[in-house]
Amino acid sequence: MNALQSQRWAPHVTVATVVSRAGQLLLVEEDKGGRRVLNQPAGHLDPGETLLQAAVRETREETGWDVRLTGFIGSYQWTADDGTPFLRFAFEAEPLQHHPEQALDVGIVQALWLTPTTLQADMARLRSPLVWHTVSDWLAGQRFPLSMLRHIP
Repeated sequence: MNALQSQRWAPHVTVATVVSRAGQLLLVEEDKGGRRVLNQPAGHLDPGETLLQAAVRETREETGWDVRLTGFIGSYQWTADDGTPFLRFAFEAEPLQHHPEQALDVGIVQALWLTPTTLQADMARLRSPLVWHTVSDWLAGQRFPLSMLRHIP
């Protein structure tokens, strides 16, 4: 076995939420290297938290919205152009309460509500292909029970 084969694959584990209200999706506009991109509320899994906790936390930090997770959309494995591997877990959520006074995470320009059609028309601004794949699966009705994901303390 060569050195490359002996390395363990260590992807960045991330979470994302598809939050819908009145036909629109909650998205974030981010500044990524001087470019404004669109993404779902998303971020990295922190040590000691579950995937479900991370999804709720990231949504609040990036949008100021409290949400309730209602389903698991799917997991997505992707490698960015720079070679960084990602393993993303995407959830469906319903908005509960907005906290407009809350400062948003560094790099987040604004949280906004867009229709899927508007998002699809702006594909060049998506942060990654994961954004549309997740929305597309959600639009197709792909949902699994949250109980599919188990955290073993």
